[in-house]
Amino acid sequence: MSDKANDKANDKVGDKAPKILLVEDDIGLQKQIKWSLDEYEILSTGDRESALAQLRRFEPAVVLLDLGLPPDADGATEGLATLQQILQLCPASKIIVVTGNQDRGNAIKAISLGAFDFYHKPFEEQILKLVIARAFRVYELEQENRALMMRTRSEPLQGLITSDPDMLKVCRTIEKVAPSDASVLLLGESGTGKEVLARGLHDLSQRSQEKFVAINCAAIPDNLLESELFGYEKGAFTGASKQTIGKIEYAHRGTLFLDEIGDLPMSLQAKLLRFLQERVIERLGGRGEIPVDVRVVAATHQNLAERIKTGQFREDLFYRLSEISVHIPPLRKRQGDCSLLAHAFLERMVQTQGRAALRGGFSQEAVQAIEAHPWPGNVREMENTIKRAVIMSDGPKISLADLGLATHNGVENEPLNLRQVRDEAERSAVIKALSRCNSNVAQASELLGVSRPTLYDLMNRFGLK
Repeated sequence: MSDKANDKANDKVGDKAPKILLVEDDIGLQKQIKWSLDEYEILSTGDRESALAQLRRFEPAVVLLDLGLPPDADGATEGLATLQQILQLCPASKIIVVTGNQDRGNAIKAISLGAFDFYHKPFEEQILKLVIARAFRVYELEQENRALMMRTRSEPLQGLITSDPDMLKVCRTIEKVAPSDASVLLLGESGTGKEVLARGLHDLSQRSQEKFVAINCAAIPDNLLESELFGYEKGAFTGASKQTIGKIEYAHRGTLFLDEIGDLPMSLQAKLLRFLQERVIERLGGRGEIPVDVRVVAATHQNLAERIKTGQFREDLFYRLSEISVHIPPLRKRQGDCSLLAHAFLERMVQTQGRAALRGGFSQEAVQAIEAHPWPGNVREMENTIKRAVIMSDGPKISLADLGLATHNGVENEPLNLRQVRDEAERSAVIKALSRCNSNVAQASELLGVSRPTLYDLMNRFGLK
């Protein structure tokens, strides 16, 4: 391989040559293309099934596809079908189709189906190389653009940091529900981020340009909560010197967030239920009904099912509020989120508290304590803990003493060996694939994107019969 070709390959995939999947049933043409494209690693196949298997395994950026594949070597039916399946599996791959000189119609059809380009047999080496180089360049630009958009786009759920699968499902649910006007009930322990999700619902909805109005039903005395929610007319009670609109009316056309709804007094639950049913309110001391268009999002850490049983919460109100219910897992059950959040809070606190000397992060003992701590106060407790540690720390790193957390036996010896993690993941994937394919090794190997010998080796390693 020439120095120039080596430089090109190294720029793309480190010290390995860029891969091209060649789908061509003519062995002679396979050899000719391999010889001509010696700066690339050519993965040669001659039919649709083996092409898709190689695609699953390597996900190449560029595919050279002959439209005349068996069993329709003289036509283009099989080639076009293969083209569509490749695009379904790897939509980012650039497919260059091979056609005969008299087959321009099928080439145009392939382009309309999503192929990147085409060339005719017999091929000219320099032209083919130019087409391939352009395909790789376009692929790289698209990947860079996708990565840039991921980094620079405005996050729909501002302030929410997670890598936990269950929490990511919650985020997907919020994104799906947000465009609708369905009432949403957020259930979770205190400090799990219910208000962050409520704001995310508003920001992703069609009401995002209107007001987001939040009220904590547990923070306002019962005798004042009704006037806060529904407003009052002048002279409605002693001290009511002017007409005042309530939170519900103020949120007109926007989103009303009722936090700690489980603590709403029974006397107000019936009035709130009527508003949810009729979408009209009456101010205290008023006689006229006022229509209000508002999206209601409620949240609570209370067990509403238990409160319904004990007569502390109306069942009909519960069903009105919970057209969509979202259960938010506590921090202790979010895989990997403790360390992730701790580092995010540390970076933020270092900037806001002017402690640039703490760029060293956490000591190993501090990280172990963070991962082991149950965090009964969830994210709110962690934020306060990291803030206190940043203020009190004297060294370049946050130590266990700075955090003030208790050590937990066994945490220091917890294994985090990458090979063990990888082996467990591979073992799980092999078991699932064999189960889905009813122990058919050929089908399971195709599903996993590996060869049958490789799958047999994995089965032997993990003791699977």
